[in-house]
Amino acid sequence: MQLLDGKAISSQIKSEIKTEVEQWVATGGKKPHLAAILVGQDGASETYVASKIRSCEEIGFTSTLLRFEADITEEKLLEAVESLNNDPDVDGFIVQLPLPKHISENTVMEAVNPAKDVDGFHPINVGRMCKGLPAYISATPFGILEMLTRAGIETSGKHCVVIGRSQIVGLPMSILMQRNTYPGNATVTITHSKTQNLKEICQSADILIVALGRPEFVKADYVKEGAVVVDVGITRVADATKKSGFSIKGDVDFNDVAPKASFITPVPGGVGLMTICGLLTNTFKAAKKEIYK
Repeated sequence: MQLLDGKAISSQIKSEIKTEVEQWVATGGKKPHLAAILVGQDGASETYVASKIRSCEEIGFTSTLLRFEADITEEKLLEAVESLNNDPDVDGFIVQLPLPKHISENTVMEAVNPAKDVDGFHPINVGRMCKGLPAYISATPFGILEMLTRAGIETSGKHCVVIGRSQIVGLPMSILMQRNTYPGNATVTITHSKTQNLKEICQSADILIVALGRPEFVKADYVKEGAVVVDVGITRVADATKKSGFSIKGDVDFNDVAPKASFITPVPGGVGLMTICGLLTNTFKAAKKEIYK
């Protein structure tokens, strides 16, 4: 078993971006500027946004955080989105999900200028990705592709099973893995909560990507010997032995599955760190106007 170490790979990618940014600025380019909108006080979102801002500082980006109370109206939030759309200094921005239940996430995502949609959630960017056109790839799928690439994992002709069909991970991941490129050219099966014989389907996977949101759901008997296992899940589970009162668990029972896997991602220290790299990469592309001229 080899570890797909998100900490080591993300550190390498951030170092590469930092060098490129220094060269970009030295030749007259503007420092890339990433903004984030955070609504309410969700603990996981707070941690994630703080990590994004810290990463921006590390690699030479400008960052801005706009905070709003959980009771903000949808109209006011849309005004904030439009303000960032019209700010020429902001290259890209994200609206941190989840949003409070009284706000439509789809409405907010569609209000973001596709040229500044560095999360890759806007229907135009999703459509461009599906067509194989230049697009901002959703940050988590981008991070997974980078992990597979840098580990030199063969994907062509392999059976890739994706557990989960979310618009953020499962759906784009299934599309990306079947593209005529590398990583890609896999035969993809996408599964979900209504899938029958899920265990049997997973047992046939050469590459198993799990984005279910159920801690330690996948056990060793789901996994074929020598499979590549990518765990996207990240859930806080109560743990009295920890000072924080909780442990972070993935969707895969790591200790049970690892002995059977050829490659596996840990949680924490895996895909989550790579997601931030995807966001930083997209923001730099936005600053350079690589996707939208």
